Amino acid sequence: MSARRVPALLAGVLLLSGCGFRGAYSLDLPGGADLGEDPYTVQIEFADVLDLVPQAGVRVADVPVGRVGAVELGEDWTALVTVEVDGDVELPANAVAMIGQSSLLGEKFVELAAPGNEPAEGELGDGSLIPLDRTNRNVEVEELLGALSLVLNGGGLAQLQTISHELGDALEGREDAIRTTLRELDTFIGGLDQQREEIGRALDSVNALAESLAARTGTIETALDTLGPGLDVIDDQRELLVSMLDSLARLGDVGTRVINQAGADTVADLQLLQPILSQLAAAGPNLAGSLDLLLTYPFPASSLSALQYRPDLRTGGYGLFTNMTATLNFDLRELLCRYVVDPATGAVVELEPQDLAGDGCGAPGAPPGNASGTPGGSGPTSLAPGLGGLEGVVPSPGTGAGPPGLPEILGGLP
Repeated sequence: MSARRVPALLAGVLLLSGCGFRGAYSLDLPGGADLGEDPYTVQIEFADVLDLVPQAGVRVADVPVGRVGAVELGEDWTALVTVEVDGDVELPANAVAMIGQSSLLGEKFVELAAPGNEPAEGELGDGSLIPLDRTNRNVEVEELLGALSLVLNGGGLAQLQTISHELGDALEGREDAIRTTLRELDTFIGGLDQQREEIGRALDSVNALAESLAARTGTIETALDTLGPGLDVIDDQRELLVSMLDSLARLGDVGTRVINQAGADTVADLQLLQPILSQLAAAGPNLAGSLDLLLTYPFPASSLSALQYRPDLRTGGYGLFTNMTATLNFDLRELLCRYVVDPATGAVVELEPQDLAGDGCGAPGAPPGNASGTPGGSGPTSLAPGLGGLEGVVPSPGTGAGPPGLPEILGGLP
């Protein structure tokens, strides 16, 4: 090796070992996408990148527009892929990404596209991130062959003819019933679909009830523990409870029999009460007025406002009056002297004040109880000048003459 080749080789080694060199991944492969003069970098999160490698292609509408720069493992065990895109390619900020495959056994690439289920928003630029909920991947050939192998070997495909034959035998002759069942099932499912909101609310209510019960677990356990002794007491008194229920059953039978037997009499009594109740109903206003009068008898309630109070000059008290004047005399001697018995009719006669002589009873000047002035005597006499010759008998005490009662009291007075 010549002396001039050694410095050149050292310079090349130093250049290759410089910052940013990643071996073959740092070399541009022929036929790759043109990134233009101002490319921008986008990071994409994938749940699974399969066997995607750096320098893989990035396509939009199956047109190469960039390449994969790096594939790294994220903090939440997701794959973080960094891609470089040609600056002339414009994509919305809510773009989606998918890992595709060029052919059955071809290479993997990243497909970028605008969202198909929502309107495009913003613009995808340098440093943008496409999150995990907007990424996906295609099914690999290995997965498809594995699923097909499961169906062919362990999925019961060999028994499909037997199943079809047995199903035909089971449905033969029952086409109408099966058709009716399917229609009813369709109606039932349609009804459930219309009531899915109510079903959701019912499930939410059940969930709330379950949460409430879970919060009161201690109370429920205490209630269940306390319920045991109560059930033991009921079990001990089971015979008494059965006897009580039998007695209630017999009482019900007797009551039913009595009601059935007395039903006609009860109807007849109600029919007889109907005229009375009708008259009471007709006299309803008057009956209420009469009850009002009973409380103030003999004065109507409307006259109570006319009652007046005035002082009594003789007693110093007050008198209650309403358009009337009354004189009450409780002097027993005067009362008994003013009333005499007519021997002809037996009636009590009241003497006028002018017919009485002074303070004595009987004839003028006669002592009380002795009309003739003879002690112990009795006989007819003129009681007073104003009686017009009416004669009466005023017996003396102890003689027994005359009717008993009023004259006997007179003789005992002073």
